[in-house]
Amino acid sequence: MALTQIVNPIIYPSRTIPRRFTAISPFKTLNPQFSRHPTTHALSRRLFLPSVSSIWDAITGGGDSNPREAVAATRLGMQLFRQGDVAGSVTEFDRAVVLDPRQKAYLWQRGLSLYYLDRFEEGAEQFRIDVAQNPNDTEESIWCFLCEARLHGVDVARKQFLEVGRDSRPVMREAYNLFKNGGDPEKLVKDFSSGQASEYFYASLYAGLYYEAEGKSENAKFHITASCGSPYGQRSDDYMASLAKVHCLCRNWSSGFV
Repeated sequence: MALTQIVNPIIYPSRTIPRRFTAISPFKTLNPQFSRHPTTHALSRRLFLPSVSSIWDAITGGGDSNPREAVAATRLGMQLFRQGDVAGSVTEFDRAVVLDPRQKAYLWQRGLSLYYLDRFEEGAEQFRIDVAQNPNDTEESIWCFLCEARLHGVDVARKQFLEVGRDSRPVMREAYNLFKNGGDPEKLVKDFSSGQASEYFYASLYAGLYYEAEGKSENAKFHITASCGSPYGQRSDDYMASLAKVHCLCRNWSSGFV
């Protein structure tokens, strides 16, 4: 019998549209609720391969960690975030880390919540830890920049921008280059305004976030509310679609999106 049939494989949740299959130290059971995007077209890019830690857990019972309870805490944290309870989500994500400290390196959801609580230093730390484990995550690199821009300004944040591998999604490649090198967010939106619904959503969301980093709140509001009101923003189960709605709620732009 194959080893993967003996040891239940575990993976870490992913937020991004599946773009490449990168083997990571596994951790959670595959669950659509942990995906950043719906998994209707492909499996998450983070594969479920048995690691030394999972083999040891199978033998010892997991030591002092409680991975199943940690998974439940993470799931609840994501649910609370989607409902607009950002502080409650962080409480659950932190509880997940207490239950199983291995989670800390993969909890990108916690980093997003920390951003909306203005806990930017902790948010940047979370994203840097995660990128260290998964050096191909475009969005976490951008979110680290967003946290550090609020702490130190755009110029300093750009100098220490986290470089990651090439994203297979054209819209995220362009968004990554925009944040990394600077540029015109209006061009990002224009270039993808006639593309797929998800591309327009992401272009609008990240254009708005770019403006927010620059302190241009009206421009940020225009684009992020547009992402919320887009067909993809309204209908998708994508975690980032929920994030756009939470963003509007936290900025008091609209309470009707959540």
